[in-house]
Amino acid sequence: MIKKLKNKVNLLNEATSQYIKQEIPKIDIGDTIKIKKMIQEGSKERIQISEGVIVAQNNANINKTITVRKTLNNVGVERVYLLHSPHILKIEIIKKSIVKRSKLYYLRNRSGKATRLKQKLD
Repeated sequence: MIKKLKNKVNLLNEATSQYIKQEIPKIDIGDTIKIKKMIQEGSKERIQISEGVIVAQNNANINKTITVRKTLNNVGVERVYLLHSPHILKIEIIKKSIVKRSKLYYLRNRSGKATRLKQKLD
């Protein structure tokens, strides 16, 4: 029984290992990032750049996701990105912040200067 389970786990790891991206930078909660993503509209493809703060992160091997929050016209927008997706072309870290929590959902209730985070100086 245990051998069968280990066999299935090995098969799953082999199947997913070819899709895992190696060039993803080390990102943390509170980082301000810029994501370049390929958008397909009909038969045309274009690159869309979005910038925001990482509010949450889910580490599930190939299903690793991040939630990015940005403010557009005084309206907060959160978007979940699948990091190993073939549509994500590049992730750039603009600045790192000092945070003491694993989820920054408290930023939802704040606006303006109250949403600023302390910057890490390297």
